[in-house]
Amino acid sequence: MSKKKTITAVVVGLGLVTLSACGSTDSGSGSGADSKTVTLVSHDSFAYSKDVLSAFEKESGYTVKVLKDGDAGQAVNKAILTKDNPQGDVFFGVDNTLLSRALDNGLFQSYEAKGSDEILPEYRVDEDKHRVTPIDTGDICVNYDKAYFTEHKLTPPQSFDDLIKPEYKNLLVTENASTSSPGLGFLLGTAAKYGDDGWQDYWTKLKANGVEVVDGWEQAYNEDFSGSAGGKKAKADRPLVVSYASSPPAEVIYADPKPKTAPTGVATGTCFRQVEYAGLLSNAKNTKGGEALIDFLITKQFQDDMPLNMFVYPVVEGAKVPAEFTEFGPQAKDPETMAPDKIAENRDQWIKSWTSLVLK
Repeated sequence: MSKKKTITAVVVGLGLVTLSACGSTDSGSGSGADSKTVTLVSHDSFAYSKDVLSAFEKESGYTVKVLKDGDAGQAVNKAILTKDNPQGDVFFGVDNTLLSRALDNGLFQSYEAKGSDEILPEYRVDEDKHRVTPIDTGDICVNYDKAYFTEHKLTPPQSFDDLIKPEYKNLLVTENASTSSPGLGFLLGTAAKYGDDGWQDYWTKLKANGVEVVDGWEQAYNEDFSGSAGGKKAKADRPLVVSYASSPPAEVIYADPKPKTAPTGVATGTCFRQVEYAGLLSNAKNTKGGEALIDFLITKQFQDDMPLNMFVYPVVEGAKVPAEFTEFGPQAKDPETMAPDKIAENRDQWIKSWTSLVLK
């Protein structure tokens, strides 16, 4: 999920914000278990308020280095390849679409975070081994450009079924499921909706209806989607895009002047629930520091701070949800979901089949 540091790049749900790394971005996490430096490895979208991180550093005595390593898939793959000599102590940003790959490759060691009993039950996984801790959640959904549909006197689509109707031909842009986290989430949403045997027929119809596929979210949302601030500047011509339920509030928060209503909406019948996790890396040099950092990520202080930095929802009981989220980007009431073992069993073959079906 690598993104440029721009206002438009911030208008995503699951942490599509790029900030400069805190401290240096050297590989390694210090000299050993007694080191007072702890290194967090993540995708490019990890974001935070400096005063919140500084409070943790002051209280814990650790200095935090943040090493950003590309989009989510790239960062996970690199972490797996370097697991015997990891770049850091904690990895944040593996989501439920890629979790089994990380666990099957032994990326994390067991650690039950302090305060984990406050995490909402629906987000908990791997409770027998505690190799990962849920940190945030969000919904991958189709967003629509309200102005386009008003001007064309057309009702915006609200479901997967709507997207294959003739009136929405050549309107949707999505991301490549093999290179993009939201693209993969959208594919899994269709598999959850239509089943093992039905999703390919759905994508055949979606392709026939003119869906456009691009490599990543940055291009889809900021260049090709007519409803985003970036898309307006680029004179984009696609009024439907696969993004996040929290993208509309970001369009309001970062607009100047702020509009009274969001310029974009969410097709609530197209959503797939995404959860991101953090874990203590196998062979981490500073395990004590890593444990303290994971504990911090689920404190109310960090969970309250997180939504307006990464445009995601907290997972801890009682954490605050910004009013803008409630008004402009509420979580889907009935999103598509899929069990991690189901994803593990089918993900690679589904991506292979999807690539052959849609891109060739």
